Amino acid sequence: MGIKEAVIYLDNQFNTYYAGQTINGRIEYVFDSPKKVRGIHVKFKGEAHTEWRESKEQQSSDGKTENTDEVHTGNEEYFQISYYLLGSNTGNEIEVPAGKQVYSFTCALPPVLPSSFEGEFGYVRYTVKVTLDRPWKFDQETKMAFTVINALDLNLNPSYREPIRMQLEKTFCCFCCASPPMSVDIQAPVSGYCPGQVIPLSVDIENKSNVQLHLVKLFLRKVVTYRATSPSTATKKCKEVVLTVQEGPAPAGSTKHWDMRLEIPPIPPSNLVNCSIIDLDYDLKVECVVSGMHMNLKERKYVTIGTVPLAGAPPSAPPAPAPAPAPAPASPGQPAVLPLGPGEIAQPNGPPAGDAAGGWLLPGAGPAAPHQALYPTLSMPVYKESTYTARTIQDRGDGPHTRVAGAAGFAPFYPTYAAVQPPPLPQ
Repeated sequence: MGIKEAVIYLDNQFNTYYAGQTINGRIEYVFDSPKKVRGIHVKFKGEAHTEWRESKEQQSSDGKTENTDEVHTGNEEYFQISYYLLGSNTGNEIEVPAGKQVYSFTCALPPVLPSSFEGEFGYVRYTVKVTLDRPWKFDQETKMAFTVINALDLNLNPSYREPIRMQLEKTFCCFCCASPPMSVDIQAPVSGYCPGQVIPLSVDIENKSNVQLHLVKLFLRKVVTYRATSPSTATKKCKEVVLTVQEGPAPAGSTKHWDMRLEIPPIPPSNLVNCSIIDLDYDLKVECVVSGMHMNLKERKYVTIGTVPLAGAPPSAPPAPAPAPAPAPASPGQPAVLPLGPGEIAQPNGPPAGDAAGGWLLPGAGPAAPHQALYPTLSMPVYKESTYTARTIQDRGDGPHTRVAGAAGFAPFYPTYAAVQPPPLPQ
């Protein structure tokens, strides 16, 4: 006997917000009998956490060498907002009637927050937890995660408009005689992109050598540095391939030209501004695989992933703080998405229809982005789910009776711009 159902709903279909926006939501309980509670409590929290294990050798008292695992951790909290929706922690017991009961809540996010991030050895995560505070019994908690985006406008830094160019050249020696060089020239039009866009790459090969170039491999890599503060200061750097393309071969004495494309998936923006325990960068790496016992040619350049794509002209002023999400008009077959006002109870939203590319796109259904007033001609982003999923959103502060929304784990949503492509390569 107890809670038959406890579900948290937020006021946009992607559970995605920009730093500085206001979250409105509600929790819906279904009780199979009246319940006595001290109160119902909501807590919003934003934090970063890093954790990994390293094997460490140490000598035991009998002189033998033993391997032990040392756990490195780091924590950083950005905000915590909590209050009671019903009752208080010091008041008298309240009887909640059986059946469906709905309680609304709201939270204004701080204007400066790092973007949501889920990685192998750490995360930046934002959660809301509603607790049924029961006297003399275990509290019953319902928890869900949501996405926060710190807008990275590529138009505000002129360096993101600079092209990328990698030039590799090598001569090969055989019996003390050097061959003519093999030259590889790779270009991309700009160095700043957004998810959904395609990085167009021009590859020119002039192979005057007597060695065959088997493959030209191009990688977009995520470079993450995790930092720990306990039991001592430590760092762990990971390089992960996000996507790759390749072409080849270029035989000895030949010239080749290839146009290659890297379509950027939904990934978090570069830098993770205001997070001091996780650094996030992206680079473009090239590897030219050659025949024989010769060393491959390698080079890399950093690329920036933003949340606002390059527009025709840079803005004259930085973005204004984001407004609260506006009411969304209903599409055929879909309920309207309405912010909750004081004392209002909205009806639950069903899942939106998927578009052909696998994203969700309804007019006005996404969060109001800070850049929309600056770039009125820029198309609305499509919010898509990242492939990087949290194994669990439970943490050390959760009790034994915490219900977590979503059995398959949490993955952040990021804005994508397939309809806004970067400038073409110069001819």
